[in-house]
Amino acid sequence: MLNVVLVAPEIPQNTGNIARTCAATGSVLHLVKPLGFDVSDAAVKRAGLDYWHLVEVRLYEDLEDFFSKNDVRQMRLFSTKAPRAYTEADYEDGCYLFFGRETKGLPEDFLNAHYESCVRIPMREEARSLNLSNSVAVGVFEALRQLQFPHLLDCGKMKINPTGGNK
Repeated sequence: MLNVVLVAPEIPQNTGNIARTCAATGSVLHLVKPLGFDVSDAAVKRAGLDYWHLVEVRLYEDLEDFFSKNDVRQMRLFSTKAPRAYTEADYEDGCYLFFGRETKGLPEDFLNAHYESCVRIPMREEARSLNLSNSVAVGVFEALRQLQFPHLLDCGKMKINPTGGNK
């Protein structure tokens, strides 16, 4: 199981998309206030479609509240400022993947306090950052790849063409 931690997310549609990723992967979604929306916001619900019953969502007043209620043994802080690529880090079962608000990222003092846990998604210098929900998907699926996709469907249901040709 993975844990996705959103610190002060601002855009409800991103959080809804992230909830859907969490639902599809069995990851727990942790939301750390302040939120830029109400969790019952229609935009959040719409973006998550009909997956809300599959995701466990936990809400916290701030980072102090979060850490007081969770035994965090491993964490990865995703930031464009991080010293190494997300693929250079290891991910253990139960890892907490932290992502900051869309406009500012994670707080600078939090990043500095956990420098060795910081990772980045490589991109062009001219690009400021990826969309938050895309960044979460990249991080979650790298962690799951390293863990060999535990408890996830490992094959599709594509119909086999009996003639062997492409049609």
